[in-house]
Amino acid sequence: MALTDAAIDKIKEMIVSGELGPGDRLPKEVDLAERLGLSRNSLREAVKALSIIRVLDVRQGDGTYVTSLEPHLLLDALNFVVDFHRDDTVLHFLEVRRILEPAATEIAAQRMTDADIVKLQAVLDDLGSAPDIEALVANDLEFHRRIAAASENPVLTSLIDGLSGPTTRARIWRGLTQEGAVTKTREQHQAIVDAIASRQPQLARSWATVHIAGVEEWLRRAL
Repeated sequence: MALTDAAIDKIKEMIVSGELGPGDRLPKEVDLAERLGLSRNSLREAVKALSIIRVLDVRQGDGTYVTSLEPHLLLDALNFVVDFHRDDTVLHFLEVRRILEPAATEIAAQRMTDADIVKLQAVLDDLGSAPDIEALVANDLEFHRRIAAASENPVLTSLIDGLSGPTTRARIWRGLTQEGAVTKTREQHQAIVDAIASRQPQLARSWATVHIAGVEEWLRRAL
C-alpha cells in the first residue's frame, strides 16, 4: 500500500504543478513508470485508485486521461462514503446540512433570477394534493437542489447534493411516521420561496434553518 500511496502522490504532484491539466492524457504506462521510478504494478494500482475518485478517466483502448477536475466529479466520492452511514450518523449529516443549506439559501435569495424563482415555485406546485412518500421525497430533493444550484458555487452545490443521500432515508421515515409532516414541509418550502422571491436573504436563511432543524430534531427524538 505504501508503494501505491507514493505513486498516487507523484501523479497528484504532476497535476497540482500543472504538468498535467484537465483533459490531458497520461504518458504510456511503461514510460510513466520509468519516469517516476515506480513499478508498473504500483502505477497501475495508483491509476485505479485515482479513477475511483474521478481524478483520472481510464478509457479502454485509448489511454488514461485527467478528468475535468470539476467539483461535482471530485466530490462524487462523497456519495460513496456517506452511503455507509448508520441510522445514528444521519444526525451528523443533518447537522452539516443545517450549516450549509441556510447559507446557500441566503445566497440564492440574492442571485436567483426571476425566471428561476418561477421554476422553483413550479416545483412546489407540481406536487399533488395527496402525494405519496416517494413523490414527496423526490420533490424535496429537487427543491433543495435548485436552491443550492442558485448559489452559483459548484463546491457548495456538490457538497449539498452529496449530503442529500443519507438524509433521504430520514425524510422517508419522517413522512411515514410523523403526523402533519407533508403539510409542514409544504408550508416551510413555500415560506422559503416567498422569502427568496421578496429578496430577503436573512429571512430565507432563517426559514431554511427552521426547515432542516425540524427534521434533525424529530430524528434526534426518534432515535
